[in-house]
Amino acid sequence: MRTGFSVETVRAAERALMAELPEGALMQRAAAGLAAACAGLLGRVYGARVALLTGSGDNGGDALYAGARLARRGAGVTAVLLAPERTHPGGLAALRAAGGRAVPAAEGVRAVGRADLVVDGIVGIGGKGGLRPEALPLVRAAEGALVVAVDLPSGVDADTGEVRGDAVRADATVTFGAYKPGLLIDPARSYAGAPHLVDIGLRLPPVPDVEALQHADVARLLPRPAAESDKYRRGVVGVVAGSARYPGAAVMAVAGALAGGAGAVRYAGPAADAVIARFPETLVTAGRPAGAGRVQAWVVGPGLGDDPAAHRALEDVLASDVPVLADADALRLLSPEALCERRAETLLTPHAGEAAVLLGLSREDVESARLSAARALASRYGVTALLKGSTTLVAPASPASPVRVNPTGTGWLATAGSGDVLSGLAGSLLAAGLPALDAASVAAYLHGLAARRLGAAPLTAMGVAEELRGVWRDVSIG
Repeated sequence: MRTGFSVETVRAAERALMAELPEGALMQRAAAGLAAACAGLLGRVYGARVALLTGSGDNGGDALYAGARLARRGAGVTAVLLAPERTHPGGLAALRAAGGRAVPAAEGVRAVGRADLVVDGIVGIGGKGGLRPEALPLVRAAEGALVVAVDLPSGVDADTGEVRGDAVRADATVTFGAYKPGLLIDPARSYAGAPHLVDIGLRLPPVPDVEALQHADVARLLPRPAAESDKYRRGVVGVVAGSARYPGAAVMAVAGALAGGAGAVRYAGPAADAVIARFPETLVTAGRPAGAGRVQAWVVGPGLGDDPAAHRALEDVLASDVPVLADADALRLLSPEALCERRAETLLTPHAGEAAVLLGLSREDVESARLSAARALASRYGVTALLKGSTTLVAPASPASPVRVNPTGTGWLATAGSGDVLSGLAGSLLAAGLPALDAASVAAYLHGLAARRLGAAPLTAMGVAEELRGVWRDVSIG
């Protein structure tokens, strides 16, 4: 599990550790890790040209001490000082003693433009807002070099992943002690490049602010049939989706559900003929969900429409005593009162536009502050909320629990029907017995992996569904 901690938590851990160590020891640990990562990216340090964009405080100090280590290995290192009067004195002295040099920001553009590697030590993890105007020419001059950010790209918010102005786009970010949420969540994640975590010995609390599942975590959570299992013991997922206008939504939701680990899929709705023609193993009824038979979870909403039959179907599903996943049209039709009356778990799976309507915000507000939007959805409606996007977030109903960040997404998943497949997959995992947080997180992980297996090329929702079984097998045995 990859975990992320807030700035406040990291700083408290740093203070506790610094009280036990000789003065400056913690910064030297960070600088050693930063220098090693830079050397690895350069390949050949001797003769390489390195520019340090150095702000005030400890972040600049890390860059300067790392620069001194590179200079001692034969690199030509120039520190560009954006705050000369507040530059870390020990780091600057170490750089000069190692043969490096320092220039003011006004003279730094040429050094940056000639560099093979540029180290962004402008602003630390406490920075707010975008880059200051004096930093912009230097950052633009670095566009042809490898850029390594110290702890976090300058200009992004460490706690939320928000980017409120100009920011450094790094090829890699070397972060110390713990990942910060902004390194895992878009839009900031796309500025961070490849993250490198340097262990500096911090003692962190057991519950992080955010967490990201990895292969081993997903493999542990995948439902597996026992020797005595039958299709009903493995769980039956009900799918209420599709309409005369959108029968394909039902087909794609069922495709995802069939790949999700439940023992059987029941379909209730007007697209029964289309579903059974594509997937004859589905148990279908054209009647209302209440008469479809027993299920262990419901998926409702994809392509459902908003006619009276859609309203009645949603009422049936929400009145049930099993977990419910509501997506697409169901998100427009449901009422907060109906959610409050439920005793079983509810999982909402909106994209940014749907989340904006549910929260009374603009789509831009949701996309720029994805973490707070996901938290707000879960808290306001008392549900687990899966916010789709370039980094899909899964927020639990309890604000004390960490938000899950999916690391496997790809922009190619932004295609018609992809969300329908995801809903069916997550609903099937619910029916197989996973709690809503785990079902949503595992589904997003597998869904993203399936898309990645199809390569960096246009894909179809059905192609993703057909890839899910192979992904499941790979995770299970990997």
